[in-house]
Amino acid sequence: MTTWEYLTTPLLIHNTAAILNNWGKQGWELVQVIQGPEGGLVAYFKRPVTAEGSGNTGLAAAAEASRQFDGGAA
Repeated sequence: MTTWEYLTTPLLIHNTAAILNNWGKQGWELVQVIQGPEGGLVAYFKRPVTAEGSGNTGLAAAAEASRQFDGGAA
């Protein structure tokens, strides 16, 4: 049985393709894009949990998403 981990991240309109491509290269599959509560777009991703990637992998991905949103690493 496949176990999944999930990630949500805001999408910046002027950089949408780069953001989606970056997460795709890291193995994340785009599930849905919806309008967030404050009007921006939010992307929902999933990827299978691997034997070596457990527990805090989603937390690290969330931290990376935060850096991207704040204009850090792309």
